[in-house]
Amino acid sequence: MKDKLVDGAYALGWSTVKKLPEPVAVRLGRTIADIAWKKRGKGIQRLEANYARVVPDASPERLAELSKAGMRSYMRYWMESFRLPSWSKDRMRGGFDCKDEHYLTDALASPKGVVLALPHLANWDLAGAWVTTKLETPFTTVAEKLDPESLYDRFVAYRESLGMEVLPHTGGSAFGTLARRLRDGGLVCLVADRDLSAAGVEVKFFGDTARMPAGPALLAQQTGAILLPVTLWYDETPIMKGRIHPPVDMPETGTRAEKTSVMTQALADAFATGIADHPEDWHMLQRLWLADLDPAKAPGPEKDPS
Repeated sequence: MKDKLVDGAYALGWSTVKKLPEPVAVRLGRTIADIAWKKRGKGIQRLEANYARVVPDASPERLAELSKAGMRSYMRYWMESFRLPSWSKDRMRGGFDCKDEHYLTDALASPKGVVLALPHLANWDLAGAWVTTKLETPFTTVAEKLDPESLYDRFVAYRESLGMEVLPHTGGSAFGTLARRLRDGGLVCLVADRDLSAAGVEVKFFGDTARMPAGPALLAQQTGAILLPVTLWYDETPIMKGRIHPPVDMPETGTRAEKTSVMTQALADAFATGIADHPEDWHMLQRLWLADLDPAKAPGPEKDPS
């Protein structure tokens, strides 16, 4: 019954919210965010605990302000996502202002494949829609399997409608398909700040140890693809902002594991700059740092439908 209710809620969002006038949708998102924030549930508490690591000198009052702004940012993501399928291509092109775009366009102009890696900042779906419309470049990504399966199917259909090829995160075949796309000179985009397996790479992240996916670095090594970190943020305007960071260099020496560690740390460092500048736009309502994870459980037990 719970699975059906969850699936029904998302179906209602995609079918109804996109029909609302934009100011109404914005107010609705803020109202839902503020109600959720006032309830002080586990997600809000985890969000504040994560922000406390990002802003270690923040007072309890400042952390409360950040978590309230964080929930508003998170609901802005959802309101935009529910409405994205109804946006015109011009709106998608104009809905994102990307700094240092040349790193991406130069990489796409090369014969090599390209891996874009980004954290859970602002609206990664909108950034993807901008890539497929403004740059007219299709790309491949992965999505976590969700329960119920009908909810996962909705997310796949939604992202495919924006021009993305979506592979299931589980099943073992995703890495091989991604590698083939890259060897053919294609583009792969991966949200890469939270490990969903037991095979992630330990990195130093805001002064403590976290685990992040090895996939982006391994794909770049195996295929010769260019690895580009991306960070995103919101401001007071309706246009999301973002930055393409310089390519992550592949170490000339070392084992594959050592190279993967160095490259994943470089991604973590790039992610940290964007998160530190805009912590309220980091939608991390799950445990991330090893010290916060229950050692009796595998990493990534909490699922995020975004």
